[in-house]
Amino acid sequence: MDYLWTPWRYQYMEQVTQGKQPDCIFCDALARSQDELTLIVERGKHSFIILNRFPYTSGHVMIVPYAHVAELGLCSPETLQEMMASAQRIEKVYQAEYKPDGMNLGMNLGRAAGAGVTGHLHLHALPRWFGDSNFMTVTGETRVHPEDLAMSYKRLQKALRS
Repeated sequence: MDYLWTPWRYQYMEQVTQGKQPDCIFCDALARSQDELTLIVERGKHSFIILNRFPYTSGHVMIVPYAHVAELGLCSPETLQEMMASAQRIEKVYQAEYKPDGMNLGMNLGRAAGAGVTGHLHLHALPRWFGDSNFMTVTGETRVHPEDLAMSYKRLQKALRS
């Protein structure tokens, strides 16, 4: 029998069940000013790029406005422009670093739409490959990642600086 080790999943479940999650994970990460610990890969003028601590695939990031807003209409045009420019840059980084077959880019606004963080909008960006939704994900409800978060952080930060 094979065993899969996913310690980050346990940390998430423990935080949720014990009510230890901050009101807003994004505002909490910004307030800490410890980018490597909070996984903020890059800070822009109006938004930032942060690794998803519980990713669907390796390299899964979120592009987040500094402003704690839940609706696109509450973002300034400059913020939205910077978020889209960041998405373009992430696309190029994925192509160069991860060589995916495709990419998911999207937002879930509101709980009914599947938002895990409802009060602070964020744009998900993640590389995708044929077969990454294999039997482990579909049947076993388990994801297998070839890269840990520390490696993804270093890899993406270096590529974004280039």
